[in-house]
Amino acid sequence: MRICTLTIALLCLAVVGLKVADDPGTQVALFANNFLDQLDADQKSTVSMPYESEQRVDWHFIPKKTRKGLMLRNMNSAQRVAALRMLRSALSEAGYGKASKIMMLESVLRELEGEGRTWERDHTKYYVTIFGTPGETGTWGLSFEGHHLSMNFSFRDGALVDSTPQFFAANPATIMNDVSGPLGKGTRVLRDEEQLAFDLIASLQDSQRDSAIIDQDAPAEIRFAGEPQAKVEAPLGITFRELSDNSKSLLTKLVNTYVDAVADPVAAQRRAQIEEDGWDDVHFAWAGATEPGIGHYYRVRGKRFLIEFVNTQADAAGNPANHIHCVWRDLSGDFDLQP
Repeated sequence: MRICTLTIALLCLAVVGLKVADDPGTQVALFANNFLDQLDADQKSTVSMPYESEQRVDWHFIPKKTRKGLMLRNMNSAQRVAALRMLRSALSEAGYGKASKIMMLESVLRELEGEGRTWERDHTKYYVTIFGTPGETGTWGLSFEGHHLSMNFSFRDGALVDSTPQFFAANPATIMNDVSGPLGKGTRVLRDEEQLAFDLIASLQDSQRDSAIIDQDAPAEIRFAGEPQAKVEAPLGITFRELSDNSKSLLTKLVNTYVDAVADPVAAQRRAQIEEDGWDDVHFAWAGATEPGIGHYYRVRGKRFLIEFVNTQADAAGNPANHIHCVWRDLSGDFDLQP
């Protein structure tokens, strides 16, 4: 099977390390301006919007016929590589690896769904939008979005000050069928997001599990999908302080799986914020089945962060509960805005 230029770029950039300063904002701006310099006038008018635009906080991960911004499909090879390098500079190696594989899963969906598919499945149908003027002064933003992927970054005076909503999804969660292309049978793009949570719920004693499980049925979807801010209530579930050392280690690893999707300095800021707020009152809550193949859901709630994960839908081949949605939200304000 011929591998297209974009697929090669996705795979290569996933393993390319970038030198990141104390804050990656300057580097992302550099790559953003390099990307903009390669566009023609029509492309620039499509990719560029004012920072104050309502479109900046209009995010979603569902399949859509069109979105804000400039689609990778409407770029030449050099422009696509520049766009992906810009995204790579804002993410960690692990985060970019997940993003690139999620895009390639569109080709898997296209193959599994065949001619009867309802939606176009195309790994070039991802959109780049730049809000404001990238640079070391003022505010600007970056959105990279398409089906099952929404990355949103806000910059102020050269610093990357917010990196949420951060949304990843995978269908199939585990590829259970023989498929062509670089993602083969057994690929599990969001493995740690699911497996660590299964390990954590299994590690709990009966009384702890009673505290952690908030519903016998998993919800159909994460809460606040597409909303600019997560409007949370009092946290539910079991607290970090109530866990055994082993369970604490598992919960810490689970949270860090989400934390570490972004560039290392930003991930370090996230970890420092959690440490400042304290781990003791971080809550872990579960709903649904505690085994694979049946709908399940969890959330992790800290003072200033929210993680949600749901796996209830069948995959494109009909395998039950094999379709993950998961998100990291900033409860002090997504998009660098007050909640």
